[in-house]
Amino acid sequence: MEMPYTYKGAPAGKKILVIEDNEDLRDMLTDVLITYDFQVCTLEYTDDLEQLALELQPDLVLMDYMLPGINGGDLCGQLKRGEKTSHIPVVLLSAYDKVIVSLGTYSSDAFVSKPFEMTNLIATVQSCLKAVENRVPELESVQH
Repeated sequence: MEMPYTYKGAPAGKKILVIEDNEDLRDMLTDVLITYDFQVCTLEYTDDLEQLALELQPDLVLMDYMLPGINGGDLCGQLKRGEKTSHIPVVLLSAYDKVIVSLGTYSSDAFVSKPFEMTNLIATVQSCLKAVENRVPELESVQH
């Protein structure tokens, strides 16, 4: 079965999976992320983020907190509980500041409040990706 989702943008760039139900924001995020040399795959909704992440192998997931029928926090928890996906950083986007209080529950790596400046969002994405790169040598040294 062929995967219906593909990445677009810089072939050597880090892979960002964007899950956002607002089409205009989704398109704007795609354009900006590609400008910063990321590969981007977007979708409006998923109910199985863990399986999608296994198929797409993103370096980071950027998603809205309020999605149709499910909240991004629950999807984040799904991803973070997965043995093969728990290392993938997740950045939640929300217009609801009270979500910040729930971050520990959902184990997201960062939260960006809407509306946001794109430069702040890019800085958050880059910071989360850098944190993963810094953890990798630690993981390798533990395995040896």
